[in-house]
Parts: sequence; structure tokens; C-alpha cells
Amino acid sequence: MQNARNPFIVVEGLDGTGKTTLRKGLFRLFEGLYRVTPLAVLTTNFLDASVAADLVEGKYQPSADNRYRYLAAIAADKQATATRLIAPSLPARPVIADRWLLSELAFFAVKHDRSPKETYPHLAEHLDVIPDLTLVLDISPEAAMERAAARSGDATRPDWDVLDIQARVREVYQTVTDEAAAYPALGPVVRIDAANDRATVLHTAWQALDQRGLFPELSE
Repeated sequence: MQNARNPFIVVEGLDGTGKTTLRKGLFRLFEGLYRVTPLAVLTTNFLDASVAADLVEGKYQPSADNRYRYLAAIAADKQATATRLIAPSLPARPVIADRWLLSELAFFAVKHDRSPKETYPHLAEHLDVIPDLTLVLDISPEAAMERAAARSGDATRPDWDVLDIQARVREVYQTVTDEAAAYPALGPVVRIDAANDRATVLHTAWQALDQRGLFPELSE
């Protein structure tokens, strides 16, 4: 089955689960098979200058004082990203996001003790572009941290990149994805065992796209 337009794909998971590796693999497949280069976006893209300071402060200095300003800033940035980058790009190319809504729900649950069901409406209220598929790479926090530590040049945060915090993040991922119907702005959700080798993870993701008819039409 083929889709009339290109898909909006989200890749989620703990640091070290292989999100970048999967994204690069999807890039190569789309380029090789469909002669189209996907657009990559991040969970935060700083397209709304009016909330840039709140985005930085809320992420790196989270507190009760900036909690709701940060939440509003994330919502504004995602709306701007969807309107200015994602929606205009989909007629011409796939869009792959490195994290999107799920990671934000986990951040607020872990750092601000706010349940995903409380945070979700604030983030999803004005989002008109819904992912065609959210791929969640799942692996134990211990394995993810071991992989992440082996990478060179990555900065770590002592209040985030620690085992107990990452274990709580994974719990949120699992809880939300088990109840994905309650979070429709995530789009369809597929969990992938990231303990598998890279080729198996990529094959599983590609199959998930195929099964949902998310490939663009092949050019003649």
C-alpha cells in the first residue's frame, strides 16, 4: 500500500537506545528507494523567538516557578514547528522527529511530578499535525546508559543522565504507550526492542511503516 503524501515519523527512546542510528537508516532507505531526503526536526526547534528564554531555562533549570512557563513555551515551539516546518514539508518529503510529545510528557512527570494526563492537554491542544507513526525504542536503562557512555563528545547532566531518573523516564514511556489511545496526538505507537541489532531494529521500523501504508508513491 502507498500513501498519497509523505509520512511524519517520530522516534522516541532513552539516550543510547539508537534513535540517531534508526533515523539515519530511515534516511538512507527513503533516499535509496524513493529518491527523497527526509527533513529532520528536533523536539525543540526554537522557531518562536518569544519563548526561547523560557525553553532554555525550563530545560536546564527546572523549578516550580518556571514549570508552566516552560510548558507553554514547549507548546508554542511545537505549534510553530508543525506550522512552519512539518506541514509545508510533507507534500515533498518525509519528516522524522528526534523525540516529540512522549519525551515531554516524561520530563514533566519526572522533574515536575505532573502526570502525563495532566501535561498532555497543554501540549496537544493546538497541534494540528499528528505523527503518522511514533516509534519507541525500548531497552533497559542500564543498557541505554552503557551505550550512551561509550559515545564520544556527548554532554551529560548529573540531574538527568543517572540510572534512577532514566528508569523513571522509561516507566513513563511504558505507561503512556500502554494507554496510547488516551494520547491521540502521539499517533499510532509501536514499541521496538532496541536490544536487537541495528539491522533488526531498522527492519522492524520499516515493516511498521509498510503495514500502515505510509510509504509515498513511487515515481515512474
